[in-house]
Amino acid sequence: MVTIIKTSHSIRSILNYNENKVKAGVAECIGAGNYPVDVDKMSDAMKLNRFTKRLELNENAKRNCVHISLNFDPSEKHSKEKLMAITDSYMEKIGFGKQPYLVYQHHDAGHPHLHVVSVNIEKDGKRIDLHHLGIRKSEPARKEIEELFGLVKAEGRKKKEEYNLKPISMGKVQYGRIESKKALTNVLNEVLNGYKYSSLPELNAVLKQYNVMADRGSENSKIFLANGLVYRILNEQGKPIGVPIKASDFYFKPTLKFLEEKFKDNQVRKTSDKTRVKNIIDIALLRKRAIPINELEKLLEKEGIHTMFRRSPQGQLYGITYVDHRTKNVFNGSSLGKEYSAKAIEDRCGIAGEEKRSQVYRSRPSNESLIEDLQLQKNKLTIPDLVKALDQLLQAEYSSDYIPNQLKNKRRKKRKRGLSNN
Repeated sequence: MVTIIKTSHSIRSILNYNENKVKAGVAECIGAGNYPVDVDKMSDAMKLNRFTKRLELNENAKRNCVHISLNFDPSEKHSKEKLMAITDSYMEKIGFGKQPYLVYQHHDAGHPHLHVVSVNIEKDGKRIDLHHLGIRKSEPARKEIEELFGLVKAEGRKKKEEYNLKPISMGKVQYGRIESKKALTNVLNEVLNGYKYSSLPELNAVLKQYNVMADRGSENSKIFLANGLVYRILNEQGKPIGVPIKASDFYFKPTLKFLEEKFKDNQVRKTSDKTRVKNIIDIALLRKRAIPINELEKLLEKEGIHTMFRRSPQGQLYGITYVDHRTKNVFNGSSLGKEYSAKAIEDRCGIAGEEKRSQVYRSRPSNESLIEDLQLQKNKLTIPDLVKALDQLLQAEYSSDYIPNQLKNKRRKKRKRGLSNN
C-alpha cells in the first residue's frame, strides 16, 4: 500500500473534487467516520457542514484539512467492507480516528485507490499537528496495516511502478468530451495544490501536459492590465480552443493573487529534489558522448521527469523546464545550475557539445596526474584541499578547472627547488 498525504486550506475544494468525480461516474462515497448518519442519507451540504462547523472552532489555523490517498497494488481486489476497515484502522493510527472524515473509492486509474477527506481541528478547537505527519505517523501505520490486512507491501516495488500513480488519473482534457469548467476544475484541483512551481511558465509546464493553460493575455490586453487571469483548454496541437474561463469564476478562486502566494511559498525546495533531477540528467548524458535531445527527453521520461522545451519561431532552443512527477516539483533549467540550462543541455547533447568535450579532454591532465600531485603534497594538504581535489576527480565532463590551483603552485615550486639543487 502506498499512502500520499496532502494538506490544504480549502475543505470545500477537496470535497468538490471528490464529489465531481462521483457525479462523473468514476467514484463513489463508500463510507464516513464520525458522521451522525450514513453517507447514502447525506446531501453535499450535510457533508460539507460537518467539516465547516469543526473548522469554525479554530479560525487561526491556515492549513486545516487533509486529503489522503491510499493506493493498492493492481492485483488487489478488496470489498468495500475491507476497504473501510483498512481506512478506519489507518485514520486511528495517524491520530485522526475521532475526526470527521469521508471515504471515496475512485475507479479512474489502473490501480485500486481511496481518497480520504478530513480536517485537523479537534472538537475542543485544538489543532492536530500536520508537520511531518507522513514520516512520523503515516509510514509506521502503513507498515502495520500491510501486515494486519495481508496487503502487498510498498517496499521492493520497482521504481517504474511508482509512476503508475499518475499525477492526474483522468488524463488530458479533451474539448467537448465533458463540460469545460468541470474538466478544468479537475485538473486545476490536482495541479495547483499538488505541485511546487515558482512562476507562471513553470505552472504551465505541468498544465499543458493535460491540455490546459493559465493565460494572462498579451501585455496590452485588458486582462493583463487588470491583473486578471483566465484558464484555457488546448487542442492536441497546443492551440487554445473554446471559450476561456476567468479564474474568479471557479469556486476555489485560482486567481493571479492566489498563484503569486504559491510562487512565494514554493521558492525554497528540498535540496534532495533538485539533486535527483540533476543526477538523472547527468547519468543519461554519460551513457553516450553525443545524444539527440529527443532521446534525452525519452530517457528522463522513463524516470518520471517530463521535459518541456521552449523554442523561437525559427526553431532555436531558448528555454527548458523539468517536471518531476515523482517529487511533484517543477524546475526551470537555469534554477538547477547553468549546466542544466537550455544552451548547456543542447551543447552537452549535440555535436557541438561533443567537440567541446573533446577539447576539454585534450586540455585537462589525467586523473593519474592529479593523484600524483596529491601523493606529493599529502603531508601539507588541508581538509578543504582534499575536498576540492575529490570534487575535481568526480566532476562532470564539461567542467574545466581540473587541478586545484593550490596543487599546481605547490608542484611547480617543488620542481624548481629540484632543478636548483642540480
